[in-house]
Amino acid sequence: MRDIVNTQQDQAWNGFDGEHWAAHHDRWNAVNAGFNQPLLEAAAVGADDRVLDIGCGAGQTSRLAARRAARGQVLGLDLSEPELFTARRLAAEEGLGHLEFRRGDAQAHAFPPGGFDVAISRFGIMFFDDPVAAFDNIRRALRPGGRLAFVAPADPGSTEWATVLGAMADEAPVPDFTAAGTGPGMFSLADPARVRDVLTAAGFEPPAVTHVEALQHWGRDARDAADFLLGSGPVRFLLSGLAPDAAERAGAALTTAMQAFARPDGVYLRAAARLVTATRPDLPA
Repeated sequence: MRDIVNTQQDQAWNGFDGEHWAAHHDRWNAVNAGFNQPLLEAAAVGADDRVLDIGCGAGQTSRLAARRAARGQVLGLDLSEPELFTARRLAAEEGLGHLEFRRGDAQAHAFPPGGFDVAISRFGIMFFDDPVAAFDNIRRALRPGGRLAFVAPADPGSTEWATVLGAMADEAPVPDFTAAGTGPGMFSLADPARVRDVLTAAGFEPPAVTHVEALQHWGRDARDAADFLLGSGPVRFLLSGLAPDAAERAGAALTTAMQAFARPDGVYLRAAARLVTATRPDLPA
């Protein structure tokens, strides 16, 4: 597609990562659903609003927004065709005829100028090659006075899944998340000062950045939670270069680490995020 410029992400999300998230959309929603209410409340979606959901994945936040915008329209945009296939099926099952999904890259997609009242994203905006260009494109998609609300992971020290992965460090090349730079990555928008710099450079009014936390449900017990995380794309890649015995030891270490977070109803890890809200200036672009 001509409007896709984040080619590495496009390949990942139309390969194993996208297939894994689509096949396990219910489990990934269990991980991230604790951030839905803060996000949607911050977005203040109204019944007549036109909503853009950026990096919508299998569409849970799109469907929630569509219920709030009952007389409006919702567009979910994502790179991943496997996830969009699932998103369309789930929306049809719920009878949400005013919800549409398209494959595209929000950094370069040809949105209708001023076509949306509000844009939202749940962990779908950290991987742009050029975040200023991406948010500038999103700003132009909003009407003057339109709203942006998103959540992005906060610093890894306040996110327990990043800490738990460190249990495998004796066997696997676990990344040092605290050394994350400003390039595309899970924690690329963890620094509130950088968030403000990026959004103001993209033409938004100075954003509000608040800290929010939620418990993430990773599995029914430590083994189930560890196996699920081990099967995800990034962790699977970490283990792919290991000898079988080393990979087995790494998995056992992760399972042991998960046991500290086990409750009678499952394994819960606390995660922290930046909840960001910003407004397009009430002037034409």
